[in-house]
Amino acid sequence: MAAPSSKQLGLYISIPFCRSKCTYCNFASGVYPAAEHGRYIQSLVDEMRAARSWSENLGASLPSRLDTIYLGGGTPSLLPPDLIAKLFDAIRAEFVVEPDAEITVECAPGQLADATLDAFAQAGVNRISLGVQSFIDREAHQSGRLHSRTTVLDDLKRLRSTGITNLNIDLIAGLAGQTFASWQESVAVLIETGIPHASIYMLEVDDESRLGRELMAGGIRYHAELVPTDDAMARMYETAIESLLVAGLPQYEISNFARPGFESRHNLRYWRRRPYLGIGLDASSMLQATPRSPEIRESGYVLRSTTTADLRLYMDAPQPPETAWLSPERQHEEAWFLGLRLNGGVSVSALRRQFSNQMVAHALDTVELLAERSLLTFDGETVRLTPHGRLLSNDVFQEFLEIANAHASLTAG
Repeated sequence: MAAPSSKQLGLYISIPFCRSKCTYCNFASGVYPAAEHGRYIQSLVDEMRAARSWSENLGASLPSRLDTIYLGGGTPSLLPPDLIAKLFDAIRAEFVVEPDAEITVECAPGQLADATLDAFAQAGVNRISLGVQSFIDREAHQSGRLHSRTTVLDDLKRLRSTGITNLNIDLIAGLAGQTFASWQESVAVLIETGIPHASIYMLEVDDESRLGRELMAGGIRYHAELVPTDDAMARMYETAIESLLVAGLPQYEISNFARPGFESRHNLRYWRRRPYLGIGLDASSMLQATPRSPEIRESGYVLRSTTTADLRLYMDAPQPPETAWLSPERQHEEAWFLGLRLNGGVSVSALRRQFSNQMVAHALDTVELLAERSLLTFDGETVRLTPHGRLLSNDVFQEFLEIANAHASLTAG
């Protein structure tokens, strides 16, 4: 079995600093003193410099050419210009950045100083993702966002004036106090901006965010009692799909919509299982590898790794990322639940070329059952989620997790 290969690499850099912590946020980010920024960037530089020897020692292939770079967070736009320059100098010292590389930075509206914007432009940043979440000022403020609609529109003008026109806006369906009418207004304003990419998320309820914990406990802090029902969120999501399609932004992934040619190349790496290196707090990597251990050595293994989510530990006592080897069974599982996120779906013939016929046959039995429940379609070559299946995608993906576990049990011993 041959794992997906690439001579190019995607680089993800986690910047965990925020000016305020949003109630719904479940990422490893927070409000930290600005004095920590310099130490953190130095830790990133050190980790980047060590990445090649770390990967080689494990038998992993780390391509030297970058065709995507993504600074996520947190709020990377809080970094001062000198630290931005230091970070990008380190990137170019360790890797060759392709001339046409997609270089994305996540920004919070109203938190992008002119000098910082100039530093991003000088570093070659050519794509900006704005975490708007709502164009209704009351909804945004109740969620912990510090911007207004006017702020967002002003930032879009500033970005375009610098020549950065590849822009994304995030919206969340399900914020506290949101109504169907206010959601439609947010989507309409997004469309009016003329941006070429949009990300539409439904509110996640888990114990990793303050709002999620409050909802699970049945409390009222953070306006939890004003969060729309699951059915209301689903309706908001479905109408957004329709409105964006009419506006020329067709859906290409469960949460992502773009004009042709403006799909996020970096995120497509994740869904297509192409190699990427993650550095910084709680960052993940996937690299093609041949394990050195004879007990698990097998052609086509891939290496997954994750850094610590503890900022103090990351800066004060850096440790190598935690690693795991993905067997063919686990890669087959990933190929289904990552590939199904894309509207293009999963090619069965491609899976048969990569994995055993037995693995694919087990999966197709499940595909048939899910198709009977109108969650998937299968035309003999491509498997896709139906519109209803996208709403229940986590349940669909769980079915493929169970396939991998069942196959592992059948082939053990």
